[in-house]
Amino acid sequence: MSRSDDAPGDRLRRLWQRLERWPGGPWLFSRLVGRMAPYSGTIGARVVALEPGRVRAVLRDRRRVRNHLDSIHAVALVTLGELVTGLATLTALPTGIRGIVVGLEASYEKKARGRLTAECRTEVREVTGPREHEAIAEIRDDAGDRVATVRATWRLAPPRSA
Repeated sequence: MSRSDDAPGDRLRRLWQRLERWPGGPWLFSRLVGRMAPYSGTIGARVVALEPGRVRAVLRDRRRVRNHLDSIHAVALVTLGELVTGLATLTALPTGIRGIVVGLEASYEKKARGRLTAECRTEVREVTGPREHEAIAEIRDDAGDRVATVRATWRLAPPRSA
């Protein structure tokens, strides 16, 4: 099922394709991603769409992600943005390319309340040597207003030669 030369994104896409059509499948996929990346799992976001280079996830407004100002905490927004930029980048990587986040930047435009939707679309150009790649997530509320933008900078590289 899983080959050693598979890209991490290949495994994620296969898992999504198996689970998305079943009742509770997106919930289970999201839980499994949360186990692979435990901190990301703390916010309880649910992936609702996944294809190479494109991910959409929702975050319910509930007490555990709120701050003292009765809105969704800034760090929960960054975590949501990092989750979707990470999944989008990983599913866009060619086989054999590895990556790690080396920078996160967030801008907050409106108090975040209610159900939020984060989306990232990214395309990875050919990676022939180490380079940086930027993926951007927009986070919107149910009214469609942008509440935050998260920019993730990834360091991409082919595997080291032996």
